[in-house]
Amino acid sequence: MELSQKQPGPASGSPLPAPSRTPTPAWAAADDSVSASIGGLQEYYYDLCMEKSQEIKPFILQILQEVDKEIEKGSVGITLNIAGNSRSVSGERVTGEDFWILCRVLKNNSYINGLDVRYNLLSDVGAYYAAKLLQKQQNLIYLNLMFNDIGPEGGELIAKALHKNRTLKHLRMTGNKIENKGGMFFAAMLQINSSLEKLDLGDCDLGMPSVIAFATVLTQNQTIKGLNLNRPILYGEQEESTVHLGHMLKENQCLVELHMCKHDIKNCGMKQLCDALHLNRSLQYLDVSCNKITQDGMKCLADVLKSNTTLEVIDLSFNRMENAGANYLSDALASHNRTLKALSVVSNNIEGKGLVALSQSMKTNPTLSHIYIWGNKFDEATCVAYSDLIHTGRLKSDNTDVEPFVVDGHVYLAEVSNGLKRHYYWTPGYGEACSPSSNAGFSLAPVGQHL
Repeated sequence: MELSQKQPGPASGSPLPAPSRTPTPAWAAADDSVSASIGGLQEYYYDLCMEKSQEIKPFILQILQEVDKEIEKGSVGITLNIAGNSRSVSGERVTGEDFWILCRVLKNNSYINGLDVRYNLLSDVGAYYAAKLLQKQQNLIYLNLMFNDIGPEGGELIAKALHKNRTLKHLRMTGNKIENKGGMFFAAMLQINSSLEKLDLGDCDLGMPSVIAFATVLTQNQTIKGLNLNRPILYGEQEESTVHLGHMLKENQCLVELHMCKHDIKNCGMKQLCDALHLNRSLQYLDVSCNKITQDGMKCLADVLKSNTTLEVIDLSFNRMENAGANYLSDALASHNRTLKALSVVSNNIEGKGLVALSQSMKTNPTLSHIYIWGNKFDEATCVAYSDLIHTGRLKSDNTDVEPFVVDGHVYLAEVSNGLKRHYYWTPGYGEACSPSSNAGFSLAPVGQHL
C-alpha cells in the first residue's frame, strides 16, 4: 500500500497546531520497540522536532497523519511516499536534517516497509542517516533515494550499511552522482549481501571499472534479479562494458532484468550480448535502448529469438534498425519465437514496409501482445495495418502507443501515453501511478512490486 500527501498542509508562515493525541494501547506502551505506535507517527515526529529544535515541516506532518489513519484501519506493508516532485508537496523538499528526524520516527515501526523520498535534497547528510536506518530498521524492503544529490561519500555509506542488512529487497539510487568510487563500493557490497534483489544505479555517472566490477561480481551473486546500469561514463570505442556484461550473462542464471541504456552499444557489442543470450536461461527483460545498434545487430538478435525461450520484454527504442532490422525481427517472431510478449521499436527510423512486416508477424504469433512503434515513419499502409490489429482485438489499445483515427476517409495514428517504462523517472499527478499500460515492462517481467 502506498501513501502520499492528500491535502496541502498549513501555510509555512501560519502557526502549527499540535497533532491530535491518540490514546496509546497498553500493549504498545509496554513494548519499548514500538516507539511510534498506532496513531503515533505524527505525534512522535512533532515531539522529536520540538525536542531537537528542528523545524516542523507541515507537509511531512500531513503525510504522517494520513499514515496514522491507515495504521488505525489495520493496514500493514505501507510505503511512506514523500516524493519531492509530488504536486501536492508544492515545492517543499526534505533536507538531510529533516530526514534525520524521519529516520528516528521510522526506526522501529513495523507497519511501514517502504520509503520513497525521491527528488528531495538529502545530500550526503541524508545518506548518512539512510545508512543508519538500514542498519536498525528490520522491516524496510524498499528504499527510493533517486535524485537526491548524494555523492560518492554518501554512496559509500549506504553500500557499507548493506553489508549487514538482511531485509532490503529493492534500492533505487537513480540520478545520484556516486561516480566510479561509489559504484565500486556497491559492487563490493554485492559480494556480501544476500538479500538485495533489485538495484538501480542508472544515471549515477558510473565509470568503466565499476561496470566491469558489477559484471565480475554477478558471475557469482545468486540473489540479484534486477540491475540497472544506465548511462555510465565510458570512454573509448572498445565496448568493454558490453563485453564484460556479455560474459556475465553466460555465467549468471538468476538475473531476470537488465538495463543497459546509453552504453554506446554498436553492432559488435550487440553480437557479444547475443552470443551470451544463446546460453542464458534466466533473463526476461533486456533494455538496450538509446544505443547505436543498426540492422546487423538486429540480425544477431533475431537469431537469438529463434531459439531463446526466456526473453519476454525487449526494449530497442532509439536505435537505428531501419526496415532491414525490422524485417529480421518480424521473420523470427512470425516463424520461430513464441515467448516474447513485448517489443519496443520506438524511434528506429523504420519506414512503412518494416512496420507493416512487424504488424504481420503479430497475426501468426499468438504470444506477442505489446508493441510500441511511435517515432518512426508512418505511411498509410502502416496506419491501416495497426488500425486493423486494434479493431480486430489482436492488439489491445492499452498494449501499444498509437491510436487510430480517421480524417476525410484516411486512417492516421496518434500517440498515446503507453509504454514499457513511461513512469520510470516521474509519476502522474492523477490516475494510477504504476498502471500496467504505462509500465508494461515491469508488469510483464516483475522484479519487486515497485518500478
